Amino acid sequence: MTVVQPPPTAGRAKLTLGSKGFIAVLSMCMAVTALGIDTILPAYDDIRESLDLDPEATEVTGLVTFYFMGNSLGLLPAGLLSDRFGRKAVMWGGLALYIAGAIGSVLAPSLGVMFVFRFIWGLGGAGPRVASLAMIRDGFSGEQMARQMSLAMAVFLLVPAVGPALSAGVLAISSWEWVFWMCAIAAGVVATLVTRLPETLADESRRPLAARSVGRSLRTVFATPGTAWYLLSLTALFGVFMSYLATSELIIDQTYDLQSWFPLFFGGIALVMLGAMLVNSRFVERLGLSRLLGMAFVASIVSIVALLVTSLATGGEPPFWLFVVLISAVLFCQQMLIPNINAAAMRPLAEVAGTGAAVLGMVSGALGAVIGELINRQFDGTITPLSIGFVVSGAIAFAAWRRAEQVVG
Repeated sequence: MTVVQPPPTAGRAKLTLGSKGFIAVLSMCMAVTALGIDTILPAYDDIRESLDLDPEATEVTGLVTFYFMGNSLGLLPAGLLSDRFGRKAVMWGGLALYIAGAIGSVLAPSLGVMFVFRFIWGLGGAGPRVASLAMIRDGFSGEQMARQMSLAMAVFLLVPAVGPALSAGVLAISSWEWVFWMCAIAAGVVATLVTRLPETLADESRRPLAARSVGRSLRTVFATPGTAWYLLSLTALFGVFMSYLATSELIIDQTYDLQSWFPLFFGGIALVMLGAMLVNSRFVERLGLSRLLGMAFVASIVSIVALLVTSLATGGEPPFWLFVVLISAVLFCQQMLIPNINAAAMRPLAEVAGTGAAVLGMVSGALGAVIGELINRQFDGTITPLSIGFVVSGAIAFAAWRRAEQVVG
């Protein structure tokens, strides 16, 4: 059996493990966390005007930086707390902080104060993200766990791709404050839906917050065979994906001079990634996690090499249609790899699922941001730096995954 029996407390909930409603609510928990990352990008100009900043002021980029800092630093405490007090308590606590941070950002009188609330906002977003992954690990094992986790992780990766288009629609009919209010309202809706979830962490499985117990949990995560290699693979892939998110608008604008097409391009790519999510959920149980990852890596290597060769052959400016085809193939494969590697890393971490999810998210997120920024700084008006980033990161990810599979046996 791949479904783990829930603790007795789960019987009081209306949603059952494995139901469509169960994974839908967990996906929304992941989605609301990601919603706070990129939705504010189209609002930069309006925020500058509202706070009497220079029209070209770059300080507003700190709104993303501080959110991400809070989210990354909040993952480990959220994981430890979820292993102690249960998954739902951490979901609610995180969502409450998330809403407070969003409202505080709307009411902030200055950019500096807004940075503080954006940090709180991100801190709160860590709770539902970690608890959702831990809840899946509590309730499932084997390929079914991989299927459920890939669905939730795919939503987390998909939302940043559609977030800017969503907020642009809000800005078209209202002010920038409503972009923030939209996130707060979404979190409130999700907090209500969490009441329908079962508590998947049994009382006897809860771990104390004593320093010795915390240290033991962390040692368990890193001492588990293969974890460090899976983490390296995940970090390499996540880093180049973040670079794509950051530079895609620059490529459409500066490389192709098609700025007005960017929402259509971004939305189309999001649909491609959604297709990958559906394909993955359909085949991961049929083929097995390791076999599907091997096939996805082969397809990924072919697609990223094709992107780089095309870039070098065209001086970094291939025809737009060809770039769209190639980047779609690359990101389709990325969407098959990242959720599944995360699931593979979580397989042996049942006893410390909350801490494990936190460590994987925190390390891959923080180091991935550094990798993404290093790639971003190489942007020269062509697609070549991003193409090289995909190849280098892909090679590291593949080598690390192969080593992890050897260690796990």
